[in-house]
Amino acid sequence: MPESPSARPVAVVTGASGGIGEASARRLAAAGYEVVLGARRVDRLEAIAADIDGRAIALDVTDDASVDAFAAQVPTLDVLVNNAGGALGADPVLDADLDGWRTMYETNVLGTVRVTKALIGALEASGSGTIINVGSIAGFEIYPGGGGYIAAKHGVWTTTRTLRLELLGRPIRVTEIQPGMVETDFARVRFDGDEEKAAAVYAGMTPLVADDVADLVAFVATRPEHVNLDSIVVRPRDQATGRDVHRTA
Repeated sequence: MPESPSARPVAVVTGASGGIGEASARRLAAAGYEVVLGARRVDRLEAIAADIDGRAIALDVTDDASVDAFAAQVPTLDVLVNNAGGALGADPVLDADLDGWRTMYETNVLGTVRVTKALIGALEASGSGTIINVGSIAGFEIYPGGGGYIAAKHGVWTTTRTLRLELLGRPIRVTEIQPGMVETDFARVRFDGDEEKAAAVYAGMTPLVADDVADLVAFVATRPEHVNLDSIVVRPRDQATGRDVHRTA
């Protein structure tokens, strides 16, 4: 873990009001970090922050002013976890809801870039910063009905790889964690609150849970500073690809 002469090292987690973001915030706090939680659901953030002795700050990664205001309250930073994102719908490409595609790109890709740009100075000033982008296996695979989300997560993958090259020689590590099926609110949001559709995604198989991914976030953050885990792909045992899933009858 990065050393701090006067206080705990600081970690920022975006999309921290639930799911992988919340779990990552809790795991980093347990590892000794002061965690700054960012998301739009401030009431939920404040409850989590109180549990882990962290800080809750309103954050909309799609809004420049919101990101700038957030960054102004984080003068020192050791770890940035870009987790905010998500999927909307599962329509074929030819039936695409273009507004949904724009929202996914704005949140997953531009949101990641916007937050990283705003906090890169604090990360570099730490002398050993770490950027962890939470991507998806959709960043390098395809499956029917995933066009908009796949395009966005491919954007996260290429952005992360480019950033890794561009920061070479500077004291900042860059990692992407690419999960397969994780049972959180992800499917419920994707299907606009349709519980039946959301449950069907995980029917007959055992998916990952948010803590499984959070364990990897904490692992990456606590490696020796000369160790960069470029990418980590993690799937449930029941899933081999985005399309191939073993399900019991």
